[in-house]
Amino acid sequence: MSRRAHDAPAAPDPPPHRSRPHVVRERVLAVLAPLALAVVVLGLWQAAVVVGNVPPYLVPAPTRIAATLWADRVLLIDALGVTAGVALMALALAVGAGVVVAFAFAQSRIVEASLLPYAILLQVTPIVAIAPLIIIWVHDTRTALVLCATVVAIFPIIANTSLGLRSVDPGLADLFRMSGASRWQFLVRLRIPGALPYFFGGLRIASGLALIGAVVAEFVAGTGGQGAGLAYQILMAGIELNIPRLFAALVVITLAGVVLYLAVGAVARLALGSWHESERER
Repeated sequence: MSRRAHDAPAAPDPPPHRSRPHVVRERVLAVLAPLALAVVVLGLWQAAVVVGNVPPYLVPAPTRIAATLWADRVLLIDALGVTAGVALMALALAVGAGVVVAFAFAQSRIVEASLLPYAILLQVTPIVAIAPLIIIWVHDTRTALVLCATVVAIFPIIANTSLGLRSVDPGLADLFRMSGASRWQFLVRLRIPGALPYFFGGLRIASGLALIGAVVAEFVAGTGGQGAGLAYQILMAGIELNIPRLFAALVVITLAGVVLYLAVGAVARLALGSWHESERER
């Protein structure tokens, strides 16, 4: 054996594989840590309200909010169904339109240079400024609400998906060209799989924005009656100084956003968990 071969540095050791109990322990900690913090915060909140004798029309105690959640569960669930329906339809529309626009951006620099400034303008324009116009122009209130929420949610889909379609590994791109891959094969077998992590990153953001857009649009529209959403219940609770119901509606909106975010995360793990490091089991 030559001296050069003898003195050659050894290959780096592979990263240690974490055992199954360690992974389970991390997952349990990820759930228990925020729950413990929530218990501490709610306990301090309850103690401050009780000790300070704060009236419920200013800041209700967590126990009072929980009681209101149970007492008004039918009203709040019906309102949640309206708001969640608008948000889900807006999210689906944002995904469909955003992906189409992102593919157009990835295929043509001219299209991207022509449309991207208007997409940015749509993103930075406050929805409360354009929602009244959409509601006036569109006679059907539910359709107007969906369009308003779509405007809020579409930009992360466009930005992340177009970035993913352009972030192709140069080595793999050269391999595809050397193999004589067609433009369709290049798109389906390389660009789209590589863009999926970026797409799901944008989808996580868009899911929350769709819910926010639906609530803001309901605030602007002020829709009431049987088709009233959670925003209308918040408005009416504020007018009636029913602050516990107002907080209860806020809790329902927050939980709906968390559930929507977790659902998107679960879909991302199903789609990417077997091959991409961002969702692979750690």
